Amino acid sequence: MSLTIINEKKHIISLKNLSKQEVLDIVNRGVEYSNGTVELGYQLKNQVVGVYFTKTSTRTRTSFTTAALRLGANVIAYGPNDLQINTGESMSDTLQVLSRMLDGLVVRTAGSPNVLKAFANQKRMSIVNAMTEDEHPTQALADLTTLMCHFGELSGLEIVYLGEGNNTAVALALALAKFSNIKLSFFTPPNYQIPANVLQYAKNEAAKNNTVINEFHDMKKLPKNADVIYTTRWQTTGTTKPDANWREIFDPFAVTQEVMSKYSNSIFMHDLPAHRGEEVEASVIDGTSSIVFQQAENKAHSAKAVLEWCMR
Repeated sequence: MSLTIINEKKHIISLKNLSKQEVLDIVNRGVEYSNGTVELGYQLKNQVVGVYFTKTSTRTRTSFTTAALRLGANVIAYGPNDLQINTGESMSDTLQVLSRMLDGLVVRTAGSPNVLKAFANQKRMSIVNAMTEDEHPTQALADLTTLMCHFGELSGLEIVYLGEGNNTAVALALALAKFSNIKLSFFTPPNYQIPANVLQYAKNEAAKNNTVINEFHDMKKLPKNADVIYTTRWQTTGTTKPDANWREIFDPFAVTQEVMSKYSNSIFMHDLPAHRGEEVEASVIDGTSSIVFQQAENKAHSAKAVLEWCMR
């Protein structure tokens, strides 16, 4: 009787689950892909990757689809209405079935990652969290790839984030906390901050590496120095704010030319999509300090690194 050997697959559910070395391995590989120094087409040959998005996506869905194809995999795309989850089948049962047919599954959901976490106990199919309501791990991996491409290292960077303490902010905090001698300052509107338990966890991890993570709600406390100014859009598609006057609350945290003028040598980053005239002035995002489209392109290179790390 022959014995079927199944290569154990790895998962990216939360950055909490990855070591500094694992993050660094993915980021450095992403840089290699970005630099065009890696031959493509053999890494995932004969494997099948599912891409299941229940929420809209331009960059993340395209980056993982093209990454899988360029690495030699076949791709099956599922839209929000394609699976029997819509007729009452549980996510757990769905994942059990898919794990017997796919080698990897990239998932974006509107809810909690708890089901993904539970299913990460199996090793037949890699699970990649392409964003849940509380964390966007692959965005942070792409952002660190962009920072590494631009600066050559992460240590010593001073980063200022302006805007809501959303899943992108959470992922940045969890990722950068693993590295040394970084100053990461979040400026978030009152009552729209990073969840307290997540922020404290990131602070504790950062302290082990001589990295400082702080959160403020007053723009008068902007630091004297910054290498990077980062923001995200204020209103994620399909979400609402509890305050009717939320735009007035957010307005002071917009990235304006006045803000950028405080940091003459800094770069501007945005995870996109951008709403010019809201979270960022057009002259900033379209100006010479902006690297947002290099950042977007690096999502595709980072996606290659993520899939290769998970599935080989």
